[in-house]
Amino acid sequence: MIEVTDLRKGIVIMYEGEPYRVIDVNKHHMAMGRGLVRTKLKNVRTGLVRDVTFSSGDRVAEAELSFKKAQYLYNDGDHYYFMSLDDYEQVAFSEEEIGDTKWYLTENLEVDILMLEENPIGIQLPNVVVLKVVETEPSFKGDTVAGGGKPAVLETGLRIIVPFFVEKDELIKVDTRTGEYIERA
Repeated sequence: MIEVTDLRKGIVIMYEGEPYRVIDVNKHHMAMGRGLVRTKLKNVRTGLVRDVTFSSGDRVAEAELSFKKAQYLYNDGDHYYFMSLDDYEQVAFSEEEIGDTKWYLTENLEVDILMLEENPIGIQLPNVVVLKVVETEPSFKGDTVAGGGKPAVLETGLRIIVPFFVEKDELIKVDTRTGEYIERA
């Protein structure tokens, strides 16, 4: 059991006997009394999204998940295909099931497939991935003085802010949890 104040995006919990992935969490503190934790939960089996409000101090059960190592193969527009590294079995997820993780998927990327009762329910990315910059403005002398950054488009279509010194065709490391630039690869 975990405290509802410890909930964060992406975690899978059991609520009313069903597995739910936490999509959003907002914590509200009351002046007098207990705080509230407002969540948006998506049922892993049915796809139903619900808004659920908990009181701080409430506890929920974390779903018992297992992980299976896999490699991203390709997508055909509707589905994303992964191959288990244990038994070479292929698993497909719809774009809706993959969500925003699609922006970090490159061929042969190793991921963990989340398994609930031997059924695949989603993927977990590594914390850092290496992506190629395909479009960004050219840098010019003196533009690093003020700090900040410039927009860039990566090979997967992800748009992020990179430092001024990053050029087109460079490989960079991106944090998959925050979607931010880390360093050159």
